Amino acid sequence: MKGIVLAGGSGTRMYPVTLATSKQLLPVYDKPMVYYPLSVLMLADVRDILMISTPASVPAIRALFGDGAHLGLNITYAEQPEPRGIADAFRVGADHVGNDDSALILGDNIFHGTGFGNLLRRGRSELDGCTLFGYPVSDPERYGIGELNDQGQLVSIEEKPLRPRSNNAITGLYFYDSDVVEMARDLEPSARGELEITDINRMYLKDGRAKLETLGRGFTWLDAGTHRSLLEASQYVQVLEHRQGVRVACVEEIALRMGFISADECHALGEKMSNSDYGRYVMDVAKSLA
Repeated sequence: MKGIVLAGGSGTRMYPVTLATSKQLLPVYDKPMVYYPLSVLMLADVRDILMISTPASVPAIRALFGDGAHLGLNITYAEQPEPRGIADAFRVGADHVGNDDSALILGDNIFHGTGFGNLLRRGRSELDGCTLFGYPVSDPERYGIGELNDQGQLVSIEEKPLRPRSNNAITGLYFYDSDVVEMARDLEPSARGELEITDINRMYLKDGRAKLETLGRGFTWLDAGTHRSLLEASQYVQVLEHRQGVRVACVEEIALRMGFISADECHALGEKMSNSDYGRYVMDVAKSLA
């Protein structure tokens, strides 16, 4: 399975903060926002990852991760000069995906929950067409909504419905088989001029090959794409880390626990940041798992 982090967009909802930097490089408490979607792909055991961002932001994200080898990953980069819709990721990343399955995640989406990695890896192994991830919300009219029947099968997808049939918001994490590249290539822009990921999801649904995995009690999904939601996400991570003594989306720890790197390699990564609490945490994790 190939991974894509779509970290593009101009970040206009967060002006003036994003006038000088990429939204995905803003801190969510103790680490850049882009660490969080990358950590999700790593938990899904995806190691070949394409980062898509604006021409101005690609160099900064590359400076952060390089080729990913220090994390046991293969990270490459591509430019999206202007926002053209989420589904455009599969046009930009067509060569990267090739004939493989793929996992796409939006650069401002944050997920957390006990057993999330197991859920992701199971979803990957059971993929048959398209797997979407739903999360119950109190304001479903603001989201793309997936409706399930009594048997738990996905029966409809509505974009920001006036009268929602359920409260299952479709999050910014998507698993697809290799057909998605051809679907994106043939997709027509919507009325707002973008290639809509909802249109692709509906194609899979029409073929009977779309599934909605609901993230229920015990899971958290946050979209950190506004000033308020960014602050809320930072507060959530701060409280969780301070109370439990663990780090959310610590990519070095995940790389170690997934077997991508050794304990010695993990310790060396922490040592480079040893003046920070984050770096010392990475070193401690490496020692505990050596």
